[in-house]
Amino acid sequence: MTEELLLTGNLEEVSKKVVNWLLNRKPIKSLKDWGTSFSLWPPHLTTSCCGTEFGAFAAARFDAERYGVLPFSSARQTNLLVIEGTLTRKMGRAAKIVYDQMPEPKFVIAMGACALEGGIFWNSYNTVLPSDLGIPVDIYAPGCPTRPEALARAVLLLQKRIRSSNGTLNK
Repeated sequence: MTEELLLTGNLEEVSKKVVNWLLNRKPIKSLKDWGTSFSLWPPHLTTSCCGTEFGAFAAARFDAERYGVLPFSSARQTNLLVIEGTLTRKMGRAAKIVYDQMPEPKFVIAMGACALEGGIFWNSYNTVLPSDLGIPVDIYAPGCPTRPEALARAVLLLQKRIRSSNGTLNK
């Protein structure tokens, strides 16, 4: 049986169905995914000491813009949250607010041993993991501190996953 699209009823509902149908077709979807993968905009949100490594990744030697990563100032225009190291309870609340304000599709990279499992602060009463806050992490970049090369590899891996996904990334 072939896939059929019934276009009857309210004009607004029909137009939404048509737009969704067109955007999920092969050539348009692959172009959209390609554009999304090279438009990763993280907000300026330094949570810990790995922020210096993220700064090195954005600087001239590693050139994050070459990968399509452009740090942005407002959470409402970004789609990539980079959790840089330790998340304290206070900074975790801020990270969750930023994550909630980001539009879809949104992606998360957690870098550093502290963001993965607590690192040297694993037994602290004040340290939380992104999963404890309800922030789903797409890519983990290990290390203490995470090298800029590892962050570049995480971005390349995220781009590959975005281009090969069927809209199921981070869900």
